[in-house]
Amino acid sequence: MGVGAGLLLGCAPSAEDRGGRSGHGCIADYRPGRDYFPAKSAVEHATNFSIRYEKTYQVLTVREPYPGGRPESYVLVRCGAPEPKLAGELAGAPRIEVPVRSVFAGSTTNLPLLVDLDRLGVLTGVAEADRVSTPQVRARVEAGKAVEFAPAGTVIAARPDVLMSGGTEDPAYRTLRRAGIPVVPTAEWREDTPLGRAEWIKVMAALTGTERRAAAVFERIEAAYRRTAARAAEAGEPTPVLAGKMFQGEWYVPGGDSYRTQLIRDAGGTHPWADTPKHGALTVGFEDVLVEAGDAKVWITDMPWRTLAEGRRADPRYAELAAFRDDKVWSNTPPEPGTGIDYWERGVTRPDLVLADYLAMLHPELMPEHRFTFFRRIPRS
Repeated sequence: MGVGAGLLLGCAPSAEDRGGRSGHGCIADYRPGRDYFPAKSAVEHATNFSIRYEKTYQVLTVREPYPGGRPESYVLVRCGAPEPKLAGELAGAPRIEVPVRSVFAGSTTNLPLLVDLDRLGVLTGVAEADRVSTPQVRARVEAGKAVEFAPAGTVIAARPDVLMSGGTEDPAYRTLRRAGIPVVPTAEWREDTPLGRAEWIKVMAALTGTERRAAAVFERIEAAYRRTAARAAEAGEPTPVLAGKMFQGEWYVPGGDSYRTQLIRDAGGTHPWADTPKHGALTVGFEDVLVEAGDAKVWITDMPWRTLAEGRRADPRYAELAAFRDDKVWSNTPPEPGTGIDYWERGVTRPDLVLADYLAMLHPELMPEHRFTFFRRIPRS
């Protein structure tokens, strides 16, 4: 039993955990031929994972678990069911008993999912606690119910049911796998659409046995996103946007097939590189930015400046940008160092709220009473 598993003993079982199963979601009276997954997730927007259901287990496949990685599959066996006899590639696939009772979260994007699914009680470990912005999670860490982890030894000693990686590969993971600790990648950042990233709530649902709740949560998010996009479509001419930032002498702008470009489009905006086929970021020189986007009305960035005067000191050329001169620079990064960035935590799981912020930045006339969730306008001084 992983660290903190006993914390679930006092939790009331959801409706999904009843019906021939114990309070943990385990099968109490196994009957051959019965379908123990009456609620099944349908994946509509995400392209980097799939879920296949059998009667007593699921097959979760992540197409690209990390950049350049080959597809990985995991067999999620309902607790209390007999061990499935599998052949081929699945014969050697990692097996995870679900619902899990202990999760180590290697990515902050895991955290709001557990909150939304009402399964925060399974969280027993977080990586880099100082980067966490979700209040319920910070309280859990401060209460000692979730430990901060980094080295493989910490994880092995705690023996969680599963470690969710951050969508990258680490040499320490080989050690964990040899120790029998499954490592499931959180690779939603490989999705190019906001709703595709948000749909990874269904991966967490597969691990925690909350498919029905996940469907309801995602449907509300999807509906809210579409309503905001429909409002943006009424704005008429797209607002010219400058996106990205300077880093080590080059300006990083979102490619035409990227997540940020999709948000800009859906919020009624455009940028000069919106038609350039690229899933990630493009690098261009400052002079190119000045020529192509120097007149953009809005600059959306993640610079942590407290004021625009601070930005001007960093590089006087910023003053040549219209958005900078007109005080229309917006950042998703808090000005205080050492705090979590909610945009890269809850923002990933709530694209409806992010899109509402984008619409208010690009078309404030459509959102006169909007209260920003993730962005702040950087003051002049």
